[in-house]
Order: sequence, then C-alpha cells, then structure tokens
Amino acid sequence: MNRMKRRGKILEKHEGQGRSKRRHPVFEALTGQMRFTGELKDDVHLFLVENGCPKTAEHCLEVGAEARRLALLFGTDPEACETAGWLHDISAVIPNHQRIEASRLLGIEVLPEEEQFPMIIHQKLSKVMAGEIFQVDNIEILNAVGCHTTLRAQATLLDQILFVADKLAWDQPGIPPYMDLLNEALGKSAAHAAFAYINYLWQRKETLRVIHPWLGEAYEELQEKLQ
Repeated sequence: MNRMKRRGKILEKHEGQGRSKRRHPVFEALTGQMRFTGELKDDVHLFLVENGCPKTAEHCLEVGAEARRLALLFGTDPEACETAGWLHDISAVIPNHQRIEASRLLGIEVLPEEEQFPMIIHQKLSKVMAGEIFQVDNIEILNAVGCHTTLRAQATLLDQILFVADKLAWDQPGIPPYMDLLNEALGKSAAHAAFAYINYLWQRKETLRVIHPWLGEAYEELQEKLQ
C-alpha cells in the first residue's frame, strides 16, 4: 500500500464529516455550525482557534511536524505520526475543571490519579474527540493520542514518537531542561528517547502532583528492556 492510499485510509471518514453523523451532546456546543473542509490539518486548526485555543492550534501543528520528522528518522509511517500530532491536544477546548465530568458523560474510565489531577485525562478526551468529531478511525493513531502524556506499557513505535514529539515541541517559554537528554537518546531509538524523558521525571517524582499508573508501567517496562 503506497503512502497516498495509507493517507486516504487514515482520513477516509473525515471527508464527509459534519453532514450526517450526529455528535455526542458534549461536543455539540464545541462544533456548533462549524463547517469543516475535509482537510484534517486545517479543520483541527479551525476547531481549536474557533474555540479560543490559538496557541494550542499552533502547538498541534508543531507536534505534527516533529512527529513526521521522527517517523522519517525511524522508518515508520510519517502520515500517521503527523496526524496523531495534529490531534493530540484537541481536548484543550474543554476547560480543566470540566474534564472529569465530560469524561464520565463520554464513558471514559476515570482513574483516581486523573480525578486528582484532571489535566492528565485530556489525552483520553482527545482520543474520543478525534474519533467522534474528526471521524479518524485508525486505532493506532487513536491509541497514540490516548497516551501521549503518560505513554503506556507495550507502547507502539507510533506511541513513542508522539510522546517524544510532544516533549520536543515545547509549548512553554525557553528551552526545556531535558532537551539534551532527549536529543542524545534519539541517536539510539524512539524507545530510548521516551525512557530518557520518563526517567527525567522519575528522578523528580516527589515534585509531581500525581504519578499516573500508565507512566509507572511504561517506566518499569522500558527500564527492564533498555537497561
């Protein structure tokens, strides 16, 4: 299957999006009368900007570009990785204080750590929104979006690439303190880079609000595999 065919498979349901499928009520106010073009990159940007998240819109494009670069570096599908990057933070449109309630309305499992620190559940919300609003049905893309903040055990290469790309495309002022660690580890593999970031957090875990169980499981698995 060539790249254009893969690209079509990723986005095939998005082409007619907005005309026939009724969205979950949680999403109705977010989409309103918005008319999507069928071009996912443009539609994600429009969706975020129209919902008051222009900085997140730019961040998503930057993460998509970084994920594409890493995909080419590690010999995997750049279109899938870029698409995951565009979608990873679309749940930014849901205010932090509403995320737990929205997750429960959408049938998303809420872990105690997520209830304590609702920001973390945005990865799960973005996964559901990518499917319901943008009609992306590629399960590998959706799963990568769904663990891009914490990673998970048995992570795929796509999971690892999106996880690392999100950390490299820093959306805060200045240079991230772990940048040199990640760039050095990227010389080995995406898994090494993912572990470098998680290990950076682990060395400072007493400063973290919570330790998400997926992060802990990813840490233990990668530590065993790589060290």
